[in-house]
Amino acid sequence: MTLISRLSRFLSPAADDAAIADYPFVPSDVALYQRTLHGECGAIDAQTWDDMLLPQYSAHLARETSIFGQQELHRRLQAGEDGAASAVRVRTLAGDAGQRLQLQAACVGLRRSDREISATLFGRAMAAAPRWTALLPWMPVAFLLSVALALVTGFMPLWGVALGLWLALSLVQVRFHEAAEEWRRILETLQQMLRAHTLLAESGLSSTAAFSEDAARAGKINRSLARSPLTGMAGMREYGDWLWLLNIRHYFNSREVVRAQADFLRSSFARVATLEADLALARHLAGTPRYCWAERGDSVALTQVVHPLLAEAAPLSFAPRERGAFISGQNGIGKSTLLRTVGLNLIVARAFGFCYADTATATMLPVYSSMQGEDTLEGGESLYIAELRRAQELLALAAREPAVFIIDEIFRGTNHLESISAATAVLHTLAERGTVIVSSHNLVLAPLLEDRLAPWCVSRVDGRLQLSPGVLRETNGIALLGTRGFDDAISAKANRVFDWLSDYMAHPADCEDVRNSL
Repeated sequence: MTLISRLSRFLSPAADDAAIADYPFVPSDVALYQRTLHGECGAIDAQTWDDMLLPQYSAHLARETSIFGQQELHRRLQAGEDGAASAVRVRTLAGDAGQRLQLQAACVGLRRSDREISATLFGRAMAAAPRWTALLPWMPVAFLLSVALALVTGFMPLWGVALGLWLALSLVQVRFHEAAEEWRRILETLQQMLRAHTLLAESGLSSTAAFSEDAARAGKINRSLARSPLTGMAGMREYGDWLWLLNIRHYFNSREVVRAQADFLRSSFARVATLEADLALARHLAGTPRYCWAERGDSVALTQVVHPLLAEAAPLSFAPRERGAFISGQNGIGKSTLLRTVGLNLIVARAFGFCYADTATATMLPVYSSMQGEDTLEGGESLYIAELRRAQELLALAAREPAVFIIDEIFRGTNHLESISAATAVLHTLAERGTVIVSSHNLVLAPLLEDRLAPWCVSRVDGRLQLSPGVLRETNGIALLGTRGFDDAISAKANRVFDWLSDYMAHPADCEDVRNSL
């Protein structure tokens, strides 16, 4: 490496030509920024996050995006803030391919980062360096001086002093070597952030004047965090580290710089992460065939809405308006997919301002769901107990604030009569406090809840899904017995029992009295 190239690296730290790695950060690392800022509070709880396939959706959004942009995207989804401000920036970027390329070039170095630094910047404040670290520059000098004096004077006790100093140097190196190495990688990520800050300001892509004004300061801090280029010469780093403790001294000195500049570094992190998240969203929308900018309202109306993770998603219009919805349909028709489609679009509208639809009116209420209850051997929890626990959680959330509740097949884990009774009580109470969108094969729930939930039926017409008012009339659970290889006698017996139950229980003549008592 030539002297000129070394000088260039010194003047622009972290400006290397290393291949883009896109380090595979685990979800807990991506979530650290949100958790460090807001703790466990958020507009989306853990079950809803999984029910709505948000881990997969987040990964879909964050392709070619560093840990900074990933964490900001996660924060926006989790925080439940109004996405109107970022929507203006994203909308502009989505329509300007040239600006996206400029922004991507300025942010590309961030993708070389292999350490999460939000916990470092936004977590517990760093402790000041111990006072004894002021002696670190003098320990190697004292060691070399004692060796030189021992050689010149022949005074044997000086060799004991030299040996003691050598042991002290070795102990310091051993004690702090791993911490210094980990800190070095954190610094590399910090330097990539500061370099991106400078490049974004110089390119004129920053959104505020303050961003540009701070660019010079970002560059100065970046240089103060870098080690001397001379220590990178062959053999010099090991020699300097083990004899002169350069790595340990740099560890403590650079931590002091980060501690002193913590406010600025936090501001830089937020600005860089915001712009990279905007870029990720704009790039995503530029390649998305169906989306619109949502209008805010007190109701839900989605025209030709799709799920972004389904390559061949069939668009469907859904507009229950001010009321909630009870959704019925045949087995396998796509009720659960519809619920996830509506839920994800409402979450995205609130966080980012757009929906995957032709037109959209979306409420800004938080979304909570119950879709994946199951028996758990590890937790010793049966399906019904799991469903009861989740129902209690939803009722507590409803008591705290209005919300949209998306529920699939509530209380499957108990007998038919008790399932209907418990489901009616819980759904009716939730619907008094928020908006409930529920699907169920228990069709008797429709008349029991019709004062709160409008009945809608999913059907297939001419090969296309359609949502229309009303309750499913032709079920296919028994018909599937034949298509799945069951004997005709089994189907005949099942049909006889079904006919009897239908007359006896499934379609009550009058449930107004019990409904009014709820």
